[in-house]
Amino acid sequence: MQTAATVSMVDWPVADWRSFLAAGVLVMVRLSGVMVFVPLFSSAAIPARIKAGFVIGMTVLLAPVVGTLPHARVQLDMVGILGELGVGLTFGFALSLFSEALLFAGQMLGMQFSFSLVNLMDPNSKIETAVMGQLLGWLGLLVLMGAGLDRTLLAAVMRSFAVVPVGQAVLKAGTGSALAMMTGGIFVAGLQLAAPVIAAALTVEIVVSLVGRLSPQLPVMVISVPLKTLMSYAVLIGSLAVWPRWIESHFTALLDRASELVAW
Repeated sequence: MQTAATVSMVDWPVADWRSFLAAGVLVMVRLSGVMVFVPLFSSAAIPARIKAGFVIGMTVLLAPVVGTLPHARVQLDMVGILGELGVGLTFGFALSLFSEALLFAGQMLGMQFSFSLVNLMDPNSKIETAVMGQLLGWLGLLVLMGAGLDRTLLAAVMRSFAVVPVGQAVLKAGTGSALAMMTGGIFVAGLQLAAPVIAAALTVEIVVSLVGRLSPQLPVMVISVPLKTLMSYAVLIGSLAVWPRWIESHFTALLDRASELVAW
């Protein structure tokens, strides 16, 4: 029994327990940044103990391999910890823009449906958000799970350890400016999702206004709101067929961009 234990310790990928624990802490820091911000994994519906157990399990699996990769710097110092935290936050912040784009689209759709004053408490952000924003958020999560993009995200995070070994990550100034430019894409992405409904609602308002000019006796204010709402619902239901493809492609683009920023 003692001989088997000795052979097992010799064959362990990391030479000693000090290096193993240092590599584990660095891996845990990088994974924690992903779990805090990334959609689906950051959901308040998942208990904190489940998240912690998942991170610890991934750390135990990855640390022995990550610590032996070429150019790995398995040292617990401020440079290594801040670098790993920067990698995790880069992944998390870039992918959190996906949820913000859906929320912004829901805000614009809510105004077309006359839901601008109807808000619900979001359990993730702890703030009141539009009803349509929460609807689109849940739809986005369902598409992510249905398309298997959660596994794609985990694969990308694991590949980042080969591209940027532990202890070697450095958050450059260009990364911050690139993330700021990506933040501006929230408005473009949200407008793309809400554009068909906005166009339909605007068309209804123009038609009702023209009819009201031709027939002053027509109660325009009474007709325009329900007619605009019904038309917006019809267009929204018709456009839902293309939303899963858009959500999948947008999330993949953000993931690819985050991987590029990490590899700088």
